[in-house]
Amino acid sequence: MTDSSPRPFIRPAKVILLVLLLLLVYAAALVALLPAGWVWARASSHIQLPPGMSVQQVSGKLWNGAARVDVQRRPVRVEWQLSWPDVVALRQPVELTLETVSSRVEGSLILDWPGSLRADLTGRLHIPEFADVIRQNGGALLEGDVIIDRLRVAVTDQQLESATGLARWPGGNVSWPMGDRRQTAVFPPMQATLTESTSGFLLRISEQGQADPAAEASLSLTGMMEIRVYKRMVDLTGQSWSGGARPGDVIFQVQQPLLPGGRF
Repeated sequence: MTDSSPRPFIRPAKVILLVLLLLLVYAAALVALLPAGWVWARASSHIQLPPGMSVQQVSGKLWNGAARVDVQRRPVRVEWQLSWPDVVALRQPVELTLETVSSRVEGSLILDWPGSLRADLTGRLHIPEFADVIRQNGGALLEGDVIIDRLRVAVTDQQLESATGLARWPGGNVSWPMGDRRQTAVFPPMQATLTESTSGFLLRISEQGQADPAAEASLSLTGMMEIRVYKRMVDLTGQSWSGGARPGDVIFQVQQPLLPGGRF
């Protein structure tokens, strides 16, 4: 019987593994402690923001920071919290909060390499806060808050791949342009559902508890938007309508490009 020679406790493989572990911990600590403002100052020249958007101030750390972003001259506070990345799947989870004076949207983002993003958001939008933008675009102005129960969006290579959502409004006064004046009516509680269709996405607005739509907007992947308003919408306003149209008849329809020349 022969005695086996004792193996040294510290072997080259263990040394290499220990060095790699220390480097990983050092890199993680370095990223966590990097000032977010320092990172933005060096990365901003390589990032093209959408028109009307600008970053005014960045604070905190890269791992957990905040920024003030102006969108159409409206200040929005953005806060983020990074989670540990999934190195194998090349995936970075982020907790995100967007907040204005009276509105708040929060949720999670998943950033996948090389160019994929998935968002799962909830929140509350105080519609009167955006009255000037709504009036400029000829839209309907609601009183109170719209509650976003869920909004799930996936973007790949800067193209919208999927989007679903549900939002509710408790009802109240609604005003909309009519010639050189604005009409006003009291609406019941309404809801908006965003679903996927064979050609793109469908936004359906209806009275809460009712399946039949009062209005719809079809968003195609080619960048075209088609809006349909049903007689049911006129019935909700309490306005009269000439002719024998039924609640499910389309009384207004328009099609126009939402994005110039291209896909979402």
